[in-house]
Order: sequence, then C-alpha cells, then structure tokens
Amino acid sequence: MPDDAGYFDLQVNGYGGVDFGDDALAPEALHAACERLDADGTAGILVTLTTERLDAMVARLRRLVAAREQDDLARRLIAGIHLEGPFISPLDGYRGAHPADAVIPPDADAVERLLEAGAGLVRLVTLAPECDDGLRVTRLLADRGIVASAGHCDPPLERLRAACDAGLSMFTHLGNGCANTVNRHDNIIERALALHDRLWLCFIADGVHVPFFTLANWLRAAGTDRACVVTDAVAPAGLGPTVCRQGRSEVRVVDGDAARLPDGSLVGGAISMREAAENLVRRVGLSEDEARRLTVTNPRRAVGL
Repeated sequence: MPDDAGYFDLQVNGYGGVDFGDDALAPEALHAACERLDADGTAGILVTLTTERLDAMVARLRRLVAAREQDDLARRLIAGIHLEGPFISPLDGYRGAHPADAVIPPDADAVERLLEAGAGLVRLVTLAPECDDGLRVTRLLADRGIVASAGHCDPPLERLRAACDAGLSMFTHLGNGCANTVNRHDNIIERALALHDRLWLCFIADGVHVPFFTLANWLRAAGTDRACVVTDAVAPAGLGPTVCRQGRSEVRVVDGDAARLPDGSLVGGAISMREAAENLVRRVGLSEDEARRLTVTNPRRAVGL
C-alpha cells in the first residue's frame, strides 16, 4: 500500500444523495456519489447493500456491478461489495433498521446466488453466527476468501469462539445493531471485546452511534492493531442537513446528527471518513498515526487489500 493511500471505508450504503441500493441506480448517479467521496478524501470503499428480499438483493447486485463497470472512477473507488444481511438476527434491537420480512437464516444456496450476482466483487458478508446452522455459511465464505463478519447478532461467547474457529474474522460496527437493554456483564459488546485478538473490530466514529467517551474506552480495551473505523454512510451523507430516500424509507439528517428514520431510529451515518479521522484525534484522543491506522491501513488489511 502506498504511503499516501487515502481513507478506506468498509461500509458505505450511499453518499451525496445517492442510495447504492436504489432499484434504479444509474451509472451517472454512481459516478456522482464517487466524485463526492473522492472530493471528501475517501480513496476506496466497499459499497454496502443491506437486508432486502433475496430476489431484490440479487437484482441490486447485478445493477451495481453493471454501473461500476461503465465508469472509470467507480471502478477505481469501489474495491468491492459488503453484504450486510440478509443473514442477520431477526430479533428486535439486534435487527436494527433492517426490514423484518426480509431477514433469513444463513443459507448456502442463497449465498451462492448473491456471490454469483456480485461477479467476484463481494469481499465482506455480515451475518449472525447464532443463526448459521453448523456454521456452514461462515466456513463457505472463509473458504472462498470472503470476510465473514458478525453483526446484528447476539451469539453466546462459545458460539462466537466457534465461529472464529470456522473462519469468522470481523465484527461489524460493534456497539450498534445491538439491543438497548442487555446484561450488564455478559453481552455481545463484552464478548466481542474479549475476542479482540481474533476479530477485526469495526466502529462508527460519529459520536452519535457510539458516544466518544465510550469509543475511547473500547479502543483502550481492544487496542488499535485490529480495529477499523467505518462511516456506515447512507444517501444523505456528505450533504449536511437534508432528507433523502434510503432503501424503503425516507431518512433525515439534522446538524450534528446521524441519519434517522421518521420514528427517530438510527439508520446510518452522515459524516465522511475525513471527519471520522478528525473525531478520532480531537474527540477520542488518538494520535494522528493511530487515527490513520484505523481509517487507512487497517480497513485494507482486514479485507486483504
């Protein structure tokens, strides 16, 4: 990796008013979003597609692959695809804003359909290990060289350890996709932190998804050698206060906040990776080198780039 490599974001659902999961995504819209990402200092991303009915996800993958292929900037910026679902926990709280009617258990045939539609670009899949029967899908992904990441899940510690043995290597936006009320000692955040030497731990550094003092505590516990920061950006990101369409819903951003559904639920991030890196230094207390590690170096290492 060159010394001047820019930010790399493992989780971008949309940007600059463009929803990457739009059923009518056009090459021109993808190019416009990539232009804004590039201007904001992001040199590479994994486009993230979230839970939807399988046929719709397959169609969106094919549309995204075709749009990327038609644009030089999109090919340069989009290093791959992150599938955040549909193989997540169906439980309220852990499911987050993902539509309940589209969540399904991890299934090898469904994975094969998604990977085929992704045409070799799928690099990361977020799933719930406790729903993966025999951890077969986790093993399938690891055997294909695709990062299997736990997220929107609540596996017991031993199940999480077994998933690591089967090839799980990451945890998606730790502290989010998590119920608000949990056991004060034995909860999914503590379990993931306990396995920080085996998992890449990803965090959203906007101060909304996780308070800055909490993020500082977690990074002190886990260290920065195997931590990554993501934006979890959705369509309004990069625009300031606005209203945009993301997936099935209208989402709103106000000053200093993340993107929210009409009922106030968090649905994604609204800042750039440059802003996230600045937050790590100014608000979390990391050094410039540590912030670079979390936003430039580690995300690439985590997915083998």
